[in-house]
Amino acid sequence: MERFIENTMYASRWLLAPIYLGLSLGLLALALKFFQEVFHVIPNVFAMAEADLILVLLSLIDMALVGGLLVMVMISGYENFVSQMDIDEGKEKLSWLGKMDSTSLKMKVAASIVAISSIHLLRVFMDAKNVDPVHLQWYVIIHMTFVVSAFAMGYLDKLTKH
Repeated sequence: MERFIENTMYASRWLLAPIYLGLSLGLLALALKFFQEVFHVIPNVFAMAEADLILVLLSLIDMALVGGLLVMVMISGYENFVSQMDIDEGKEKLSWLGKMDSTSLKMKVAASIVAISSIHLLRVFMDAKNVDPVHLQWYVIIHMTFVVSAFAMGYLDKLTKH
């Protein structure tokens, strides 16, 4: 009975595979939104104010960072929790593939969240004249919470390795 339970629990890791595959659909949706924004900007680029163009570009950078985060979580999570990827020898292979454990994945996710939050905060600062000071304060507090959390995770990870 114990062996059956253990085998069932081990096999249940495959329930994560459709979730990681679903993240690729999220990546597709993000790519569609990215190009929708690009197609909206191109015809109006000469009529836009510089600050407005910078805000749009920061939004595009934000989407690119989120896309990279999705790929990292999707592939690394699959490799760590489901099965190793069997990529043909002749195909291009990502340099971090097979090297990122769950701890380093968490650190990369935390760093990505801080980067995404930084860009979002920069967008808010670029449009600060239209933002209520109380909301601006909360944006900074939330961003600093992400920064402190990422720093604390890294520090705790360093402590546990020694």
